[in-house]
Amino acid sequence: MIASMLMLGIFLAVSNAQTAVEKVNLTGSVVDENGALVVGAKVSASVKGVSIIDAVTDTDGKFRLLLEPATYEIKVTAKGFTKTVESVVVQNTGNEERSVVLRIATATATVTVSDDTISPSATTSSVAKSLSPIRDIPQSISVIKKEQIHDQLFSSVADVVQYVPGVSSHQGENNRDEVIIRGNRSNADFYLDGVRDDVQYYRDLYNLDRFEALKGPNAMIFGRGGGGGVINRVTKEAHFVPTREFTAQMGSYYNRRFTGDINQPFGDKVAMRLNGVYENSDSFRKYVNLQRAAFNPTFTFLPDSKTHVTVGYEFLRDRRTADRGITSFQGKPVDMPISTFYGDPANSHVRANVNILTGTVERLFGKLSFRNRTSYGDYDRFYQNYVPGAVNAAKTLVTLTAYNNATVRRNLFNQTDLNYALNTGSIKHNLAGGVELGNQRTQNFRNTGYFNNSATSFQVAFDSPQTSVPVTFRQSGTDANNHLRLNLGAAYIQDQIEISRFVQVIAGVRYDYFDLKYFNNRNTDVIGRIDRLVSPRFGVVVKPVTALSLYGSYSVSYLPSSGDQFSSLTTVTQQVKPEKFTNIEVGTKWDIRRNLFLTTAIYRLDRTNTRATDPNNPTAIIQTGKQRTDGFELGLTGSIVPEWAVSGGYSYQNSRITSATTAAIAGKQVGQVPHNTFSLWNKYQFTSKFGAGLGLIYRSDMFATVDNTVTIPGYVKADAAVYYNISERWRLQAIFENLTNVRYYVNADSNTNISPGSTRGLKVGVVARF
Repeated sequence: MIASMLMLGIFLAVSNAQTAVEKVNLTGSVVDENGALVVGAKVSASVKGVSIIDAVTDTDGKFRLLLEPATYEIKVTAKGFTKTVESVVVQNTGNEERSVVLRIATATATVTVSDDTISPSATTSSVAKSLSPIRDIPQSISVIKKEQIHDQLFSSVADVVQYVPGVSSHQGENNRDEVIIRGNRSNADFYLDGVRDDVQYYRDLYNLDRFEALKGPNAMIFGRGGGGGVINRVTKEAHFVPTREFTAQMGSYYNRRFTGDINQPFGDKVAMRLNGVYENSDSFRKYVNLQRAAFNPTFTFLPDSKTHVTVGYEFLRDRRTADRGITSFQGKPVDMPISTFYGDPANSHVRANVNILTGTVERLFGKLSFRNRTSYGDYDRFYQNYVPGAVNAAKTLVTLTAYNNATVRRNLFNQTDLNYALNTGSIKHNLAGGVELGNQRTQNFRNTGYFNNSATSFQVAFDSPQTSVPVTFRQSGTDANNHLRLNLGAAYIQDQIEISRFVQVIAGVRYDYFDLKYFNNRNTDVIGRIDRLVSPRFGVVVKPVTALSLYGSYSVSYLPSSGDQFSSLTTVTQQVKPEKFTNIEVGTKWDIRRNLFLTTAIYRLDRTNTRATDPNNPTAIIQTGKQRTDGFELGLTGSIVPEWAVSGGYSYQNSRITSATTAAIAGKQVGQVPHNTFSLWNKYQFTSKFGAGLGLIYRSDMFATVDNTVTIPGYVKADAAVYYNISERWRLQAIFENLTNVRYYVNADSNTNISPGSTRGLKVGVVARF
């Protein structure tokens, strides 16, 4: 199959050899004098007065022009703005995306051309609830754009976080996304376009514009939880530039994946976009397979120049084998083939059906901007698995247990955000405020597996741990059978203050009302708890020169006693206070030069009010447990030289128990938080047609869990890539994973559930753009 793909690439290259001149994609954005994006602006390119091509900026203020190398006049017109005409030289440097930024203030403007990368001067609204340069936000933020996702053929959250300092993936029982951010594990701190997406399932990246990792407590913006940070996925929206992009991917272990992205405007008021994916792939793990399909149509409406409406719907169907990895022996992963499967693969499966409907209305009222977003999510997930246990002393037998779990959740959220800019003398203010209302309804049902319909555990041969022994799944005396109802309301206010061009301050506070009712279907008990959470945030940014920001920040988040998934509320825990996360951080954001950006952060994150066993009463708990993470992060993004792009960073973390909890005594290291991690992705464009990439990932040793009895060894892994632009419409790429075929272990869920990393592999992709 791979050979066929290569032959296809050669054929297409020959058939296009007669093309004399390559065209270049010139992309950009239009902003006003305040840096706000202008939607619906007309952008025209002409040579000696002859119009060549027109485009209209999309909902992100962006446009794209397909141009041959030449000198062009770029004309921008928009209602309420002065026409701007500038000269731009387009050079034959290949199809790497570039950005033209037009600042419209008077009859003339300046044009700057820069590579399309995320920089401290790039803007985001995810962190500050207002459009702000990343350089001016006093917080560590890592952004992975869709270009890098495509370059490395990423398809999962776990793929991306390999290149995010301070963030790692947790096994999550291999049935869901789960991350560890600054020493704090979470399976619920996931957001979709700023709205909570907290159900336990695997998310795909097929429809993403960018992937944001916002580190440190984020309750002021995102609400409860987010103690270590949050993951926010920003999806593609319909815009007013026609695009067509299709990718066919095949590779080792019968990897088969196909994605499509079609955008079509209908006049200058309505546009539609459709993204889709289908994947059917096996794995280096024996008997393990995944099948998933998803599609995401979005619509954009522009009733007038000041109103922007978007509607979207996503459906995801995911089916895969439930795989809990391998066990351990004498403090380290067992010395067995990493493909070894434990249990009965025919009886181990995970399914998820996800339906998400969203609608957003944005409106300008003079200097006041209004945004309202409503999201409804319907989630249905189930998994049934076999869990590897301990190995006997003779190293001849392994214990297995089994269970299944079903969750149905319906989320309804509505967010309203207001922004208003004003001046008090020479001081500039950007005021933000808003409210959020939400309702979440959850049903949980769990069964225990009984081997031969009698025993809840079963021993299998150490060197052959598969089994086909009949298992009956039914409820034990403690299995979950409940439903929950959560009502929440929140309000926040924030002010970004520019005292001078050298000093900026951001201060805000959020109030959350968290009302949870827990209904036990087994005994009809009803348990409830109401929490009122006040989460502050304060930061200072000092800018000695335009290209450099020095910042300090303080922020607080809370996690109610019911936990990430509301599942731990009992008659005991309903009495305890929420856990508290407090983060103090200082850092820098520096444009080393026009297109090379360095960020650093030093932080201390304390987690308090965690549960500990009462030393005078082993059946009771007290809230004296504490955890502390001290860390340093360094990130580097951009171009060393125009042909050489880099992305990655280094992280040092020391995460430990400082006061005994129910899980560990003081002094223990937090599980799956290595002291040192390093990652760097390099892409070099040798010619306009040929490029190559090299990625290095290093991780030091770490403990599987907080009891510190099993060590997961550190490793160094190398990946590589080659790219060939057959024409301006066709690209062939290949990704070589684990070049040296090193044996390594990615993560774990317990001391006896450890996930090996993939062996050497190859993925080949053909990308078509029209």
